[in-house]
Amino acid sequence: MEWITNPVVVWLIILVLLVVIEIFTLGLTTIWFAGGALAAIVVAAVGGPVWLQVLVALIVSTVLLFFTRPVAMKYFNRDREKTNAESLVGRQAIVLSEINNLQGIGQVTINGMEWTARTIADGQTIKPGEVVVIRGINGVKLLVEREESFRASE
Repeated sequence: MEWITNPVVVWLIILVLLVVIEIFTLGLTTIWFAGGALAAIVVAAVGGPVWLQVLVALIVSTVLLFFTRPVAMKYFNRDREKTNAESLVGRQAIVLSEINNLQGIGQVTINGMEWTARTIADGQTIKPGEVVVIRGINGVKLLVEREESFRASE
């Protein structure tokens, strides 16, 4: 049981556990803390005190998390394709029934599917047959605005 008193072994176990968790989750969450554990192993190997090992692990983990995670997420998510409803944002739709937020009515059609729709700006009414641009999604409702409003704001 003397291995448990060796800080290098303890940090190595922590490192292995974090890497295994990362392998199973693939969420880019524990890998940054594994980097901190690796730095703590180096400090422990050169004989640094436990408080310094913990401090180095925390600092390295924080630096890795805040400075490299956004870059890594961008790199790993660049080939991600939008699916289902989120792929509708920015596309055009045709108004089927009047869109009026005050009355809580309105429908549009896109890709042969009917959707409940609301305007982005309250107090705006959009008549059937008009072309709108989908600006967002709130629950199961598309948030739309007139096409000319969309072009003017670009």
